[in-house]
Amino acid sequence: MRELPLGTAIAEGNAGDDAKFDYRDFFENGAVALHLVGTDGVILHANKAELEMMGYPAEEYVGRHIAEFYRDRDVIEDILGRLCRGEKIVRYPARVRASNGSIKHVEITSSGHFRDGKLINTRCFTVDVTDLELARGEVRRRESAYFQILDALPMAIYTTDAEGTITYYNRAAADLAGRKPEIGKDKYYATFKLFTPNGKELPHDEYPMAIALKENRPVYDRRAIAQRPDGSFFPFQPYPTPIQDEDGNLIGAGNMLLDLTERDRAEDVRNRLSAIVESSFDAIVSKDLNTIITSWNHGAEQLFGYTAEEAIGRSVTMLIPDDRQDEEPRIIERIRRGERVDPFETVRQRKDGSIVPVSLTISPVRNAAGQIIGASKIARDITATKEHEHRIRMLMREVNHRVKNQYSVILSMIRETNKRADNPTAFERQVRERIMALSRSHDLLVSGDWKGVTVFELLLSQAEPFGSEGRISMSGPTIVLNPNAVQHIGIAFHELATNSAKYGVLSGDDGAISVSWEISGSGAQRLFRLTWNETDGPKVQTIGQGGFGSVVLKRVAPQAVLGSGNLDYGDHGIVWTLEAPLPAVEASIVSGA
Repeated sequence: MRELPLGTAIAEGNAGDDAKFDYRDFFENGAVALHLVGTDGVILHANKAELEMMGYPAEEYVGRHIAEFYRDRDVIEDILGRLCRGEKIVRYPARVRASNGSIKHVEITSSGHFRDGKLINTRCFTVDVTDLELARGEVRRRESAYFQILDALPMAIYTTDAEGTITYYNRAAADLAGRKPEIGKDKYYATFKLFTPNGKELPHDEYPMAIALKENRPVYDRRAIAQRPDGSFFPFQPYPTPIQDEDGNLIGAGNMLLDLTERDRAEDVRNRLSAIVESSFDAIVSKDLNTIITSWNHGAEQLFGYTAEEAIGRSVTMLIPDDRQDEEPRIIERIRRGERVDPFETVRQRKDGSIVPVSLTISPVRNAAGQIIGASKIARDITATKEHEHRIRMLMREVNHRVKNQYSVILSMIRETNKRADNPTAFERQVRERIMALSRSHDLLVSGDWKGVTVFELLLSQAEPFGSEGRISMSGPTIVLNPNAVQHIGIAFHELATNSAKYGVLSGDDGAISVSWEISGSGAQRLFRLTWNETDGPKVQTIGQGGFGSVVLKRVAPQAVLGSGNLDYGDHGIVWTLEAPLPAVEASIVSGA
């Protein structure tokens, strides 16, 4: 072991024994670990604090190369090299190995002792910072965990110093901003422009973060719209909060940016859906799984008669008739099981007790976790649909009945025409004309929705093909004939006009035709009487006694309306009279004439 005398190491060049003693005592008994190292790196001397820190007695420590006690060889080599070059070492971090094998974190402060430009030895103060380093490590670990948590958060977070320079930002902040700020350089306002919700651009000193830094207070009541570098916009809610030291002095600020894009979009969707629901003519009602009504739109008020205040909070079973009460438990049970309930038709009860047929569409209502918490019902009033369906069924039955009647009429026309036709050409022509007459009557019925046709309209339609304008006069009350009467009286008018065009008034320029009708009697005994009268025409040629026209006028048409027909032949015209019970021919009486 080699040890340099303390007087030489410490007090060399100092005058007086007292001074030498003071320095020796300072070196040996000082609280800071101190050692001397020769130019070859061998420890020359160590004080008590150094030996206690390292856990060695002097004879096992002094005289050994200093590098033996360093955990990192490159560190001690760097220290010795710098000291040899005349550099001073100040709080150089290093790790040394104690006698028990433990590693201590130390900070080295050292300088060289030179004489005539030549290094004599180095003097080294060693401070044990193991506890401090462990504390720093714990702080670093916690900071690392803290920043990992911040980086993993979906919300944008960044921090600044007291001047507003960005010191940290997480990934969500970079994604939201559309760029990565430069830490330590960019200001908080360099990332994007801010606008008020009504579109006014904000100056930098009115940014929420600027207010928080200037006034050293949180700013939580501001909403803004930001513009990214790419020109896109997004709404957000900032939460700038000052960061203060233990004395309350501002040292920076943190800001969390809540992106409101999805929330605003969802709010827009809710508003649109709410508007649709509220303006819908259908009744839209929601209920919980206990059948309690939770919402009630205007359509429900109109359909069921209850206001929203009257309905919400009550059981939906108030709308169900007593004989249908078993429907609701079955519906709720299926909703609870998550099963689909297909639309179905049923009846419901209004506030006034009346029954209304409805079509129900039922959908489950789920919460944010996907759990079924109730159901939404759309009830559509199908009263008109049911009435329409009833009318269609009635119409189909009526059409079926009328088609059968038409078949009978047509077959009769063909049979009678065939008996009396002179040749196939005449047969084809006569059948075609009679079917066309029947078709004209049908056209009138269709245009009037099969409700009926007036006598006036029917006569004009059947006489029109014969060019009878101005030759036929008509008089009588306005009577709407029912479809049966229209078809049979129409074919009678056709036969009369056909005969007149061949042999009577319509075959020349002389004579006139008058058609009149009247209603006689009262109550259930009222009679309808119609007369076709030709006067001053050519000498009468009979309508072929026993021919089809005669059959129609005397038998087919009268019997179809439960009446009787009479056909008289004068010298210069014929007279056809039809009498029948008014209910058998009338659809309705519009007005008198």
